[in-house]
Amino acid sequence: MLSLIGILVVVVGFMLRLNTLLVVVLAGIVTGLVSGMSFNAIVSDFGKFFIENRYMSLAIAMTLPVIGILERYGLKEQAEKIIKRVKNATAGRVMLTYLGIREISAAVGLNIGGHPQTVRPLVAPMSEAAAKAKIKGPLPEKLSTEIKTFAATVENTAWFFGEDIFIATGAILLMKGFFETQGMHVGVWNMAFWGIPTALSAFIISWFRLRRLDRRISQAALQVAHSSEGHTVEAQAKDNPESADKEVD
Repeated sequence: MLSLIGILVVVVGFMLRLNTLLVVVLAGIVTGLVSGMSFNAIVSDFGKFFIENRYMSLAIAMTLPVIGILERYGLKEQAEKIIKRVKNATAGRVMLTYLGIREISAAVGLNIGGHPQTVRPLVAPMSEAAAKAKIKGPLPEKLSTEIKTFAATVENTAWFFGEDIFIATGAILLMKGFFETQGMHVGVWNMAFWGIPTALSAFIISWFRLRRLDRRISQAALQVAHSSEGHTVEAQAKDNPESADKEVD
């Protein structure tokens, strides 16, 4: 049980909002030490596994510079312009569409999204643009942060539950390996099949939450409209005090 203390380190580190990489490395070191490994052996294992799996970092190393160049030359701005032209677009509908595409693609083993590749440069700006079009003005900071949070949540939900339907994903193979060590023989097709109801439930729950987000945006739009009407009346009263007195009479 003591070897599971690494999980506690991860939880505490995330709660304190410390650097993710440092928290994970520290959790690995603590877990190794309480399991009886020497510090040198732990560091050696880190280096060994990094060398063996270094190809996995190529996707990040190649993607981030491309995304950075695209953002510098107006990717976010173009995404906002496109979504503003769509009549019935709302922040919730934009994110729900992405959720559906991402979940289906993950279910068939295609990784076509991600936080740095899609959410930050496309999904979040398009959702904010849809909300701005609804409010017809700049977004309140709290609402803007909430939309960005929902965009990140949609990515996590879609990928997490969608990939469990694909039989060759790491999560399915990990569960199969664990069950076999416990003497339970469960086929990967069975696990993938029973991942479908969970994925559908995640989609429905997300739809409900995104619909509530759209309602909050609509309420904010009404408040902004009422506030602007009040300012207009006040401005007219200042410009024409006599007409304002007549209206009062």
